Amino acid sequence: MTRTPISTLHAPQAIGTYSQAIRVGSTVYLSGQIPLDPATGELVAGDVEAQVRRVFENLKAVTTAAGGDFSKMAKLNVYLTDLAHFALVNRVMAEYFSQPYPARAAVGVAALPRGATVEMDGILEL
Repeated sequence: MTRTPISTLHAPQAIGTYSQAIRVGSTVYLSGQIPLDPATGELVAGDVEAQVRRVFENLKAVTTAAGGDFSKMAKLNVYLTDLAHFALVNRVMAEYFSQPYPARAAVGVAALPRGATVEMDGILEL
């Protein structure tokens, strides 16, 4: 099958050797998003909630560029440097997603790129 890269200026540009997303058939694999402001390339100012919201906005932008929306998200992976923020992620996620929610994993990690507190990636089925 053909692999088609997905890219948008409404999400941060890749900071490494990867694409924002890749479409294979009707499946879109979204690369991890950290809370970078697409306009500046810098981490957003503010608390952990501001970072979580920015990550969802970045994922939303790539999802839209792929021709989908969050209702098409089949799997979401959440990486947190502090699992104490898990309830916050759930609260904010409920503002972006409706039932049926995607399958999800939440993983505690020692560190994330650029000192971010949260990163998320996902899989869409269009």
